[in-house]
Amino acid sequence: MKHTIQALVENRFGVLARVSSLFSARGYNITSLAVGETADPTVSCMTIVVNAEDERILEQIKKQLNKLIDVITVNDFTHKEYIERELILIKLSADRNCEEMLTTAVKKGSIRVIEKNKNFCIIEACSERHKIEEILKELKKAEVIELVRTGKIAIGK
Repeated sequence: MKHTIQALVENRFGVLARVSSLFSARGYNITSLAVGETADPTVSCMTIVVNAEDERILEQIKKQLNKLIDVITVNDFTHKEYIERELILIKLSADRNCEEMLTTAVKKGSIRVIEKNKNFCIIEACSERHKIEEILKELKKAEVIELVRTGKIAIGK
């Protein structure tokens, strides 16, 4: 089961390494990790997605996260209502097939064209993970030159 955990941490050197080592020490792979400053530049928000079947061990990890000096709060969104988003930027080869696909996708409102020239176009999509996956399936028909993707970010309702 995928668990989404958010930790507010002090924005200091080494905090990310200490937090991620708690997961790796227990054999959990972090499937998504997004970190950024909050409205307060001394505090960062970490959104961590981990695949863990054993709830008991996950509870242990959350308790140990709370014990770290630089961790302010830990919130497990797994069984709570929250809003999530993920961002992708994609550079596509500019050909006729790409043009038709972009026109359809832009009309649906699922993507936005950031830059376009005769050789390539760069698009962005920001949405829930399942919609991002749908967009990526649609784009399989196009020649993808480069693709970058953020981790999930989340906020409680």
